[in-house]
Amino acid sequence: MKITRCALVLCLSLAVGACADKDKPGGEGTATAAFNAGLTEVVNPSTATGGTLKLASAHDVDSWDPTRSYVTAVYNLQRLYVRTLLTPDAKPGADGLKLVPDLATAAPEISSDKLTYTFKLRDGIRFEDGSAITAKDVRHGIERLFAQEELSGGPTYLIDQLDQGQHYPGPFANKNGLKSISTPDDKTITFKLAEPFADFPYLLAMGVAAPVPAAKDTGAKYGDKPVSSGPYRFETIDPGKEAVLVRNEQWDRATDTVRKALPDRIELTFGTAPDEIDRQLLDGDLDADAGQGGVQSASQPKVLLDPVLKARADEPTTGFVQYAAMSTAVKPFDDVHCRRAVQYAVDKTTVQTARGGPDAGGDIAGAMLPPGIPGHDPSLDPFQTRSGKPQPDKAKAELTACGKPDGFETVIATTNSPKASKTAEAIQAALAAVGIKARIDASDPSIYARSVVGSPSNVHTKGYGLIMGAWSADFPTGYGFFPTLIDGRLILPSGNNNYAELSDSAINALIDRARDTTDPAEAAKLWSQVDAAVMDSATMLPLTYDKVLNYRNPRMTNVFVNQYYGMWDVTALGVA
Repeated sequence: MKITRCALVLCLSLAVGACADKDKPGGEGTATAAFNAGLTEVVNPSTATGGTLKLASAHDVDSWDPTRSYVTAVYNLQRLYVRTLLTPDAKPGADGLKLVPDLATAAPEISSDKLTYTFKLRDGIRFEDGSAITAKDVRHGIERLFAQEELSGGPTYLIDQLDQGQHYPGPFANKNGLKSISTPDDKTITFKLAEPFADFPYLLAMGVAAPVPAAKDTGAKYGDKPVSSGPYRFETIDPGKEAVLVRNEQWDRATDTVRKALPDRIELTFGTAPDEIDRQLLDGDLDADAGQGGVQSASQPKVLLDPVLKARADEPTTGFVQYAAMSTAVKPFDDVHCRRAVQYAVDKTTVQTARGGPDAGGDIAGAMLPPGIPGHDPSLDPFQTRSGKPQPDKAKAELTACGKPDGFETVIATTNSPKASKTAEAIQAALAAVGIKARIDASDPSIYARSVVGSPSNVHTKGYGLIMGAWSADFPTGYGFFPTLIDGRLILPSGNNNYAELSDSAINALIDRARDTTDPAEAAKLWSQVDAAVMDSATMLPLTYDKVLNYRNPRMTNVFVNQYYGMWDVTALGVA
């Protein structure tokens, strides 16, 4: 991934160039313009530096503070200005799913009992003010995640692994630090786990593990201008309007084997209408759509039916599942039969159409765990919805079983982005056909996750029965996808992502078994069982496995989809 990491997916619409040599420096793959070329190859490879990369988004980011963001789009952008011990490799295809050393000199040294991870930091790594990045800075960056009262919103996996009963309140309240992290010198950081956890390295590749200098940590205001450890620093941040990044002169290319850092300047404009973004993109005035979900419905036929434009487009599967959570704390969704009524009533073909159809909208989903994650079972479809057709008779039978034979009233919470609004309207119409009257309450994506649906008390007050969401794995395993959504022990008073407030001891036990299993094949089987148990609870209504149609501005260089994020890798991009 996190708005959740999912509600503002930054599937950048980038570029393609013409014929370049496969062996040209900086390139691997082809430069021949072709539809979907960016899914598996580097399009228009180049090492040329300079110029300004121009991005636009309809909505602001959730936070520039890497501790507080839970948006996949922002994860991608974070890598321009922060570095972590490990990071996904910047390569197309399956290679992009692999972690490589970033601030660290190498992969961790792991003890024989699989409990201790030790990293050594590179020489020559510095913050934008020229100060050396030390192990203590990495430690402080991780420890500030524990200050959830001040810094909520980001993924909390590291709290689960490193707190170990200490009930650590974060560095602002406790200067002694986490007992599970030691920094014997400026170049060494060691993590001590309570039990083996095979996915631990993935947690250290997330923005919440980025170094933060304690002397410049402004707490809740840190996102106003975070300190850069990457190739770019913020020149200005004007919330809701614009962010400008320029070169961080303290970044040394020799210490970074991942980032290309080709443009001299990156300008990101917020608040641009989606249709206007499409117009500027197709006119060549904009380099990339930094908003969400590819071109809008009005632009899709222009791209797909014009051979020239289509050759400048990619249609990646993003790794996201679009879904609606039914809040078990909001009546009548405390009754499983009322939840099942919704499962049977929704017309998923109409939802798919609202999202752009089979090409630009995605495949109809029968369960939550998306393709590409070990444990995904394409046959899992307990409500038989993959046909896309609603089942009103079954829906009405479930309404009778829950004591609401004439239906009931509820509220659908969603964002006001075009696709989200159309999706909610499609669900609203399907529910009305069986007597369920649903009112839509739409909010801006920049506040949706944290302040609107991320607060259970607000959900209860507003009566949000159905909560629209989108989710992808934070890292490519079942544990990277599921716990934050469904683990009852992770329900938070703020920044909550378990919108259904699902708390089932049997599901929690399955999560623990899957998490503790080190055999990947056995773990995948257990995550498939988790998926089946979640669907049996009927708390989650899976809609589509996302696809988006993104147009590439022809002047863009080094364009490819990084499978780790399901989008173009912004760290590789250049402008011709």
